[in-house]
Amino acid sequence: MLLSEQCYKKIDRELAKYPADQRQSAVMASLAHAQVELGWVSPEVMKELADYIRMPAIAVQEVATFYNMYNLKPVGKHKITVCTNLPCALSGGERAAHHLKQKLGIDYRDTTADGEFTLMEGECMGACGDAPVLLVNNHRMCSFMSNDKIDALVEELKK
Repeated sequence: MLLSEQCYKKIDRELAKYPADQRQSAVMASLAHAQVELGWVSPEVMKELADYIRMPAIAVQEVATFYNMYNLKPVGKHKITVCTNLPCALSGGERAAHHLKQKLGIDYRDTTADGEFTLMEGECMGACGDAPVLLVNNHRMCSFMSNDKIDALVEELKK
């Protein structure tokens, strides 16, 4: 087993939300639980989830590769995604991305040498009025990110 018993308990709670013949409806939540535990979703984890959910492995892979919230390769401890859709880009998103690239010494889709940070470019996060917007590890949205707020965020995450 690649996932812990605690992770499978969380997946079981997701599966319980659906009729027995609709177990595949829990695939997105199951992938998310696996990613929280492991940091990314490997092909082996996708296969294990497919067997557990009782759905074709290719169907799990299709979901995992369709949505950009799933990490299909190892990422840093802190994945920072910068919204660069047009409204955010025009409202400081490009500046925020440039500042992060300089501060971390990496480009998009790169990870710092110490494995702490991965920087990603993201599509609309539904918070255009809060631009520029960053998303940390797919769970924490940070709004109105000035250079000072970015610096503080990076320092906080380093701790």
